[in-house]
Amino acid sequence: MSDTALRWKSVLVSVAVLLVFLGVWHVATLPAPATRQVDPQYAALVGAAAATGNESAMPTPADVGRQLWAHLSDPFYDRGANDKGIGTQLLSSIGRVMLGYGMAVLVAIPLGFLIGMSPVAYRALDPFIQVLKPISPLAWMPLALFIIKDSDASAVFVIFICALWPVLVNTAFGVAGVRRDWLNVARTLELRPLRLAFGVVLPAAAPTIMTGMRISVGIAWLVIVAAEMLVGGTGIGYFVWNEWNNLSVANILCAILFIGLVGMALDLALARLGRLVSYKE
Repeated sequence: MSDTALRWKSVLVSVAVLLVFLGVWHVATLPAPATRQVDPQYAALVGAAAATGNESAMPTPADVGRQLWAHLSDPFYDRGANDKGIGTQLLSSIGRVMLGYGMAVLVAIPLGFLIGMSPVAYRALDPFIQVLKPISPLAWMPLALFIIKDSDASAVFVIFICALWPVLVNTAFGVAGVRRDWLNVARTLELRPLRLAFGVVLPAAAPTIMTGMRISVGIAWLVIVAAEMLVGGTGIGYFVWNEWNNLSVANILCAILFIGLVGMALDLALARLGRLVSYKE
């Protein structure tokens, strides 16, 4: 099968899956007769009609489609602290992620080089890495808020922490895995340490480093949503929490879709960069 035929077949299957999903969703949100007892607290939260089944509390695909169109038609409006467009919220979150992620990359790559090239540094720092790496990034949020006393900076710090480890570990692994005969040739040529690092080690370890960066940006985008729910202000995480407080499930679903699309775009961008690095290698 040719690449073109395979591509079109994949597109048709994707469209079919989407149509089936929308159809099941539409049927599941059709009104149903009131035949069941409900928890009074749940009824008070979502409304008696929705709770008893007279009207589905879940929006239909058409409801979400109308909300999507409303968001896309004016994504950058600003009507106050709790009423900003979806584009403004996403840009705020992306800015925090890029800042924390960029700082993590700047710290993790040099430190990973040191760990990968020095057995002493590896043995000395590995216990600290193994202790700190499993800690949930959100566990750092209260401490960051207490010390930094700024919600935006605290969110960036949490992104920095969660983005640090995948890049650090993959860089150290890639550097340590450089073929020994290449290093021996470089030593025979008496290359200086910087020339060795940038001319031999970095090109060889670049694909592994890019894999760590790709994993890292995905984790950072996951964490920012939860972090913004805690710190408030602006951002897609705060938008989701605010819409939950307003019981606007359609807006929550729109936000979930946008979160997924942005995450996919970030992953594709890093994957493309990784392919370029591998090709140049």
